[in-house]
Amino acid sequence: MLTYLRKVLRLILPYASGEIAGRLFSVAALMLLGHAYGVQTMGVYSLAVAISWYTVPFVDFGLRHIGARLIARHPGHVSFIVSCVQRRRGLMAAAAVPLLMIYAILARVPASLKWFLFFFPATSLLYGLSLDWVAWGKERFQLQTLLRALVPFSILFSLLIGYVAHSQVLWYAVIGNILGYTLQIVALRRWWDNSHDHHDKARPEDATADVLQSLSFRRTGITGMTWFAQMAFNSIDQLMLGVMSTTEQVGLYSSAYRILTQVLVAYYWIILPLFPMLARQSEQRRKELLQPRILLILAGAGIALGAPVLMCRRILLEAVFGRQFVVAAPLVAVLLWAIPLDFVTSYLNNAYLAWDMEKRLLPAVAFASGINIICNLVFIPRYGAMAAALSTIIAYFVYLGGLLVIGAKLRHSEHLGSR
Repeated sequence: MLTYLRKVLRLILPYASGEIAGRLFSVAALMLLGHAYGVQTMGVYSLAVAISWYTVPFVDFGLRHIGARLIARHPGHVSFIVSCVQRRRGLMAAAAVPLLMIYAILARVPASLKWFLFFFPATSLLYGLSLDWVAWGKERFQLQTLLRALVPFSILFSLLIGYVAHSQVLWYAVIGNILGYTLQIVALRRWWDNSHDHHDKARPEDATADVLQSLSFRRTGITGMTWFAQMAFNSIDQLMLGVMSTTEQVGLYSSAYRILTQVLVAYYWIILPLFPMLARQSEQRRKELLQPRILLILAGAGIALGAPVLMCRRILLEAVFGRQFVVAAPLVAVLLWAIPLDFVTSYLNNAYLAWDMEKRLLPAVAFASGINIICNLVFIPRYGAMAAALSTIIAYFVYLGGLLVIGAKLRHSEHLGSR
């Protein structure tokens, strides 16, 4: 057990170093906008960031997870895997542009800010050129996360320049986004060019049947829809608020949601680096990792972390975002219920993806996302951000139920195959 824990810590600590930096830069940017410009400006910026989050699963559409999984399992075919994945990511990035334009037109933001709402996430499509997923698959977590932190750092740096210059500060965020992704792409490309894998002789005809089958559109499409549904489950509320409510409601919900995500981030440091290691587990070991006692421990840890935040939520909102955001305290009280639920669902979700179980995972996450969307459609027009918060918790319970059913079937099955 101690050997296993030491191995986990060796994976987590390098990953955490970059994530800590990235999170600090992101929160600092929100603090600057909240304190200096108020709820509406922070609401528009948060909405643009939320849209940018969706560019990642759209560009990858399952390729990130499948590519990393294949790299972990078939290191002899890395060059072939990378060329196939990057070609598809570029096509998906181009297809996302008209969708971003449509959302910017529909969003209920001032006309002068609609172009910003389009250009900020559009520049995030540069992610399609990045090789961060390769570093993730090869367990180069410190490299991956430190370079990812370049993007929020560049945004914060550009916002500070705009603040000092008394200019239209949000457009400086667009400049920072372009700069951050450009630096990330160049740095990862240099790492890849200098790596041994770049010079291997793997050719399509040398690839194993598993590699070719996994990279087929049928397989990547299932993973992509699963991940996209996962994103909709987690954050569709902000996008729907942007179309169905006001920027003030988006700003208040975003402040409450950010408090929640800062609590969850330490847990994500543990879960995400374990993906390549989980992909290599034997069938018997996978069943052991689904024992109820493990899930109860995770839920208990989530409750323990959420309780102090619940008691200090007003102080945190005022300190981080400003006095006018204190009214979001009831939203924080509702959303904090998601912490113990997310501790369990994220663990199971990550494990199922690592074990090629997209087909079983997709119905559960799609149904939970559908419940979330329906609740938002019915109640956001009347109750605004509070409806979004309550819908999130309802969806979490639905999703958890689906994941537990999958886990129960797996523990009593003879094989864990997904096909």
